[in-house]
Amino acid sequence: MESLQHLLLLTSLILVAGGGIGFIPQVVGADQEEVSIVHYQPEQVHLAFGESVLDMVVTWNTRDNTNESICEFGIEGLQRLAKAPQGPTAFVDGGPKKATQYIHRVTLTNLEPNSTYRYHCGSQLGWSATYWLRTQFSHSDWSPSLAIYGDMGVVNAASLPALQRETQRGMYDAVIHVGDFAYDMCNENGEVGDEFMRQVETVAAYVPYMVCVGNHEEKYNFSNYRARFNMPGETDSLWYSFDLGPVHFVSFSTEVYYFLNYGVKLLTKQFDWLERDLAEANLPENRAKRPWIITYGHRPMYCSDEKEYDCDGKLETYIRQGLPLIKWFGLEDLFYKHGVDVEIFAHEHFYTRLWPIYDFKVYNGSVQQPYTNPKAPIHIITGSAGCKEEREPFSNDLPAWNAFHSNDYGYTRLKAHNGTHLHFEQVSDDKDGDIVDSFWVIKDKHGSYGL
Repeated sequence: MESLQHLLLLTSLILVAGGGIGFIPQVVGADQEEVSIVHYQPEQVHLAFGESVLDMVVTWNTRDNTNESICEFGIEGLQRLAKAPQGPTAFVDGGPKKATQYIHRVTLTNLEPNSTYRYHCGSQLGWSATYWLRTQFSHSDWSPSLAIYGDMGVVNAASLPALQRETQRGMYDAVIHVGDFAYDMCNENGEVGDEFMRQVETVAAYVPYMVCVGNHEEKYNFSNYRARFNMPGETDSLWYSFDLGPVHFVSFSTEVYYFLNYGVKLLTKQFDWLERDLAEANLPENRAKRPWIITYGHRPMYCSDEKEYDCDGKLETYIRQGLPLIKWFGLEDLFYKHGVDVEIFAHEHFYTRLWPIYDFKVYNGSVQQPYTNPKAPIHIITGSAGCKEEREPFSNDLPAWNAFHSNDYGYTRLKAHNGTHLHFEQVSDDKDGDIVDSFWVIKDKHGSYGL
């Protein structure tokens, strides 16, 4: 036993001296044969926009407390340093093991626009690999490209290989994951969540990985989601907005309508925030600068499958109409009033493009050009990135508002060309990256549709 102690002590000293420590083996006690492994190596690195697109939040995890959170970064080299004032935060999973890990958050501020930075993160006890990120412009006169999808888990993550490859090729300025991660992050005492974050690191450590919460994140009051992600604002990433090129993006939680056991206050706070955010986005000077408003939330307002469990017998949803019985806080009227252009959802494990719709009625721009100056928001459901629950069938009797649907595994691409033209396409993983749907949204004028 004494020789083992000496060997472990020597190993610890060598690793510390080398400055590249992943873990330090330590002997629990002189009379015990058990060895405790202390993990200081950063993992699960991911990015998000901060309060502007020129502020980048870097988040990572360590198994044990390093007492400091540091990023070294720069354009020419790693000459700049950013540090979290308070160090990491302990996160205790709600499962039976009460597994603890440490979440690190560092914000890289005042970055130069249109520049490639290299960065790594960690502490004096261990560093990550070196990653790169590309900053964008803070003004609206450029054309961002995004990948958008929901419902991708650890098992059967069908779209992940293509997304990893395309991110590394520099195809995207940001990624939006519209809820339901890992299936489920809380499973196996949080280990499934850890594995998911490791899998998406090849995407999320290189471009901002913007998210919203889904029903599969509900366990322990959404604690895994709230701890692991750091979106703009001070709302535990449940609702927030950000500007990218000519688009004002708005993320919100559909789950506040369904898990009322956590209280109605979250629902009312979100609704009030949405009213304020959309009103500000519609100020003439703001709408002129960023004409497009795109929202995303997990569960859709309109069901394309009459058997979908979120709908009652009339294909109704709480998100659209508001809480049952009282019919308050429905979002369809709010989004219609404030002229939301496109609403993106997931949850159903397929892809659906709807005609412009309000109150179950189709409001196409014209017969020949339905998405040119449409008279109501356009809804897209993109929940087919792959998960262990696999695909969902469409109803044999599809509703009239269903313009196109696909059961292929895949994801959506968006390119916001300018203030008048958006282009969407749906990529099929089943067909080796073929585009199975493609359409333009063209608007000469943005603003309220009525009410």
